[in-house]
Amino acid sequence: MIRSMTAFTHHEAKIDQGHVSWSLRSVNHRYLEISMRLPEQFRSIEGELRKMATSRLGRGKLDGLLNYKPPARLRNQVTINEALAKGLVETSRRVESMMNNPAGISAIEIMQWPGITLEPEYDTGPLQATALNAFDHALSELINGREREGKRLKPLLTQRGEAILEIVAQTRNRRPEVLKAQKEKLLNRIAELKLKPDAQRLEQELAIIAQRLDIEEELDRLDGHCKELTEALKRDEPIGRRLDFLMQEFNREANTLASKAADLQTTQSAVELKVLIEQMREQIQNIE
Repeated sequence: MIRSMTAFTHHEAKIDQGHVSWSLRSVNHRYLEISMRLPEQFRSIEGELRKMATSRLGRGKLDGLLNYKPPARLRNQVTINEALAKGLVETSRRVESMMNNPAGISAIEIMQWPGITLEPEYDTGPLQATALNAFDHALSELINGREREGKRLKPLLTQRGEAILEIVAQTRNRRPEVLKAQKEKLLNRIAELKLKPDAQRLEQELAIIAQRLDIEEELDRLDGHCKELTEALKRDEPIGRRLDFLMQEFNREANTLASKAADLQTTQSAVELKVLIEQMREQIQNIE
């Protein structure tokens, strides 16, 4: 099943040590790029989180945000670094003795000093395990969202591939008519000039025209690319890069077809091909 690279999910979990919530968002990217924003208590598991994401995602830019809300009993608990606070007070008093009319330091100002208030100490193991488990669930939900979007893209690509096959078939069926028209054009021009060309020379010129206008190879390649597109859409693996390359090949054949066009209808067919290819290319930019 093909996957989109665009999805968003939110997952929450709660234990006695608090409430954790993950927000995951993925968007298009040429490679896999992972960005994590974690509270300090969870920095040590970042490597494991990245490993989990890398094992399950092929491409895309993944942004992960973990929010942590401690329980009320921990939020209401304030621990003071008493040694640092006493040192700060003593230092403040010594500085004040050197000043005229000093404005004394308040208790609130002391508590705002870095390192004065301390985080309550507790075992973060269960909390980190909960965050890892919640991330695994969030990742599954994200992948499901990417697969749903990919399922929507698949028929759109299939329809355009079928439209290309139809244009190729119509262009191939018109080839004898185009060559006949070119032959008549050359003979009419000779008649207008009242020339009597050598029969062998005339056959050579017609052969050169037919060779110059020969698009059978390009049409065969377009048929082959459509077959490859169909097969790729059946693969149960990331196919975005394969399809990127395939669109380049489609476009190359369409350009060659346009350059060899000798009539308006073939030119219009080449333009229609390029429009369909560009539509597919835009959709493929979103496929993992």
